[in-house]
Amino acid sequence: MSELGRRVAVAAIGIPTVLGLVYLGGWFLAFPLAALSGWAAHECYRLGRRPDLLPWALLGSATAAGFVLLAAWRPVFSDFAPWALTLLGVSTGVTLLVATFLRGPGQNALGATALTVFGALYIGFPLSFAPLLHALPRVEGWAHGESLAWAGFFMVALPLVTTWVGDAAAFFAGTAWGKKKLAPNISPNKSWVGFWAGVMGASAAAVVWALVAQSRLPGLDLGGVPVMAGLGALLGIAGVAGDLVESLLKREAEVKDSGTLFPGHGGALDRIDSLLFALPLAYCALVLLGAAG
Repeated sequence: MSELGRRVAVAAIGIPTVLGLVYLGGWFLAFPLAALSGWAAHECYRLGRRPDLLPWALLGSATAAGFVLLAAWRPVFSDFAPWALTLLGVSTGVTLLVATFLRGPGQNALGATALTVFGALYIGFPLSFAPLLHALPRVEGWAHGESLAWAGFFMVALPLVTTWVGDAAAFFAGTAWGKKKLAPNISPNKSWVGFWAGVMGASAAAVVWALVAQSRLPGLDLGGVPVMAGLGALLGIAGVAGDLVESLLKREAEVKDSGTLFPGHGGALDRIDSLLFALPLAYCALVLLGAAG
């Protein structure tokens, strides 16, 4: 099968699966997402690993998965935050103890500790906003009864749809007309034309999302077309930022993809890099819209 065929096959299976899990929410979403979080953190540690820099990948991956599970267990941010801080503190403390007793001077214990903590925070903490987003309509009273499942679905769908549409618009416009490069030293294939097309695509996707989702969120004032267009543009920019950050890590590691988990699509980190910035931003923006309304 050609690379394009593999990409299409994976997308044809993956997208409906993701949307189904998002609709179900709760632990149906949390357990697969936690597994994905742990695997993506593992890929991050492989990107950062050097002969003189060996992170504790198992500990960091478990912490990354733990953030997601905590968010599903405590889906109100004020309840989640103390537990997340506790998990981070315990994980950091254990990492320091392991560095103290298993790594001595000259073995870059500080670098290994920093990379271990970074990977867990970089991957796990942003992904924990997916369960938090899904629970927002129930927590804030934006929907009731039978509408709750769809309301939670649309909450998580906002960053998903804007990043997917933005990526697609950037790819096609950049391929057709992109000449001036956005960040040639980090991601040579990205162009300014692709960037602006992606931002506009994400902006349009957010407007369409609002038109479809508003009926499922009667208690949330989305602020109209200008507000949603602006939010979509911000989510599009956040997606590009997330993609560039991961591209920098891959450039440092001198690899094309973070892994091979998804044939034709690269690794887990390649698939979620844009969401690592878009998910927290979507959560904060929707909370602010709810407070303003």
